[in-house]
Amino acid sequence: MSSSTTTPAAGQNHLWSVDEHVDDILGTVRPLEPIELQLLDAQGCVLVEDVTVPVSLPPFDNSSMDGYAVRVADVAGASEEFPAVLTVIGDVAAGAGAQPTVGAGQAARIMTGAPLPPGAEAVVPVEWTDGGLGEGPVSGMRAHSAAPEGASGEVRVHRPAEARAHVRARGSDVQAGDRALTAGTVLGPPQIALLAAIGRGTVKVRPRPRVVVMSTGSELVQPGEELADGQIYDSNSFALTAAARDAGAIAYRVGAVADDAETLRSTIEDQLIRADLIVTTGGVSVGAYDVVKEALSAIGDPDDEEGIGAGSGVEFRKLAMQPGKPQGFGSIGPDHTPLLALPGNPVSSYVSFEIFVRPAIRALMGLPEVHRATARAELVSDKALNSPAGRRQFLRGRYDAEAGRVTPVGGSGSHLIAALAHADALIVVPEDTTSVDPGADVEVVLLG
Repeated sequence: MSSSTTTPAAGQNHLWSVDEHVDDILGTVRPLEPIELQLLDAQGCVLVEDVTVPVSLPPFDNSSMDGYAVRVADVAGASEEFPAVLTVIGDVAAGAGAQPTVGAGQAARIMTGAPLPPGAEAVVPVEWTDGGLGEGPVSGMRAHSAAPEGASGEVRVHRPAEARAHVRARGSDVQAGDRALTAGTVLGPPQIALLAAIGRGTVKVRPRPRVVVMSTGSELVQPGEELADGQIYDSNSFALTAAARDAGAIAYRVGAVADDAETLRSTIEDQLIRADLIVTTGGVSVGAYDVVKEALSAIGDPDDEEGIGAGSGVEFRKLAMQPGKPQGFGSIGPDHTPLLALPGNPVSSYVSFEIFVRPAIRALMGLPEVHRATARAELVSDKALNSPAGRRQFLRGRYDAEAGRVTPVGGSGSHLIAALAHADALIVVPEDTTSVDPGADVEVVLLG
C-alpha cells in the first residue's frame, strides 16, 4: 500500500461520495506478489503468465471406443449377412508400449484411449462385431484359417468403417506451441485439468488474499450459545467471512471482540501475521462505545516499527450513502496491511462489503474487473421508493433477468437480515433522486 489514504478532498468534515471512497481504496490496494504454486493450491488464483502447450493433446492417435483396430480395405462392404472375418492378433490397452502391427486381414483388440497400432487405419466399435466370439473361419468377405503366432481367434465385423473412424487424432485438442491459457485467467477445475494434461505441475499465480474478519461488540454471542438479556447473536462476522470466500479470498473469522479498545488493538495485532486484508464490523460511528474508531483512529506512531501503529493509520469517514454512512479505511502494521472498518448494522455491513470490500479483494487478486455486474431493470412496486436527498441508496431486491424486472424485498431498515436473505440484487437510487416511481428504469447490482 501507499503511505497515505487521504485524497485532496478529504477532511474531518468532508462528506465522501461512494465513488470517492471506492477510488481511494482501489488507488491504494495493490495486487499481491506472484508466487509459484502446486496445481491444487492454485485453484481460485489468477494466472500471471501465458501458458504454452509443450506437447500436443492427445500426444498420439488413439481410439475413442472399445473395439478393434482394422485396415479400411478389410472391412469394406461388411454387413450382417456377409461379415468381414479378421484374425485377432493381440490386444492394445491404454498405456501400452509396443503394439502389434495390423496387416491385411487382421485386427487388434483395442481399448478406449489406447494408441492406434501401426498398420491400422480405423477403429470399429465392439458393438459392430460379434465381440470376437467366433470359433473359426466362416463364409464371408474374408476368411483366414491360418492365424499368425500370438493370434487370439477371430472377430466378425458387421459394418464398414471409413478411414480415421473413431480415432482421436494427435493434436486434435491442442497443438504443441498453442497458447493454453492467458494471463489473467482465474484457475477453476477445467483450467487445472488442462494444466495437468499438458504436464504442468506448478503454475505462477497471484495467491488468493487472506482476509481476516472480526465483529466488535460486548453484546455479541457466538451462535449456539444461550442468549442473556440484551445480547444478540453475531451474524456479521459469519456473513462477511462467507462473502470474502465467495469473492475468492481465504477468509478467517475471529470471534467477536468486546467493547474495549486495547483488547481490539491486541487482537488486530495478533491477526496481522496471517492477513492481506483486515475487515472489522461495528464500532465506527459516534457512540460512546465505538471501539474500532477509538482503537485505530490515533495509530500511525513512527516509532512503532513492528506493532499495529507501524502503518499509515486508519481514517474514519462519513459517506453520502444509505445504508453505510460511517466507514473507515487505512493501513496498519509493518507491512501496511489494508483495513476496512464497516458499520455494525447487518445490512449496512453487507452492502458495504459488496461495494467496497469485494472490489478490494478482487484488486488484491489482480483481476481486471473487480466490481459486481450491473443491469438495468423495470421497478416492480405498489408504491414509489423514497430516498434521502444527497445519498446514494442501496435497497434489496429480487431480480428477474428474463423479464428485466426487479422487485424490492423488505424495507430500508439496516437491521432487516431476513429480507437480505431473500435478495439477489441491490437497487441503486442515485444521490440526486428522492423518489422512484413504479415502472421506472433503475440500476441493479447483481449479487451472485
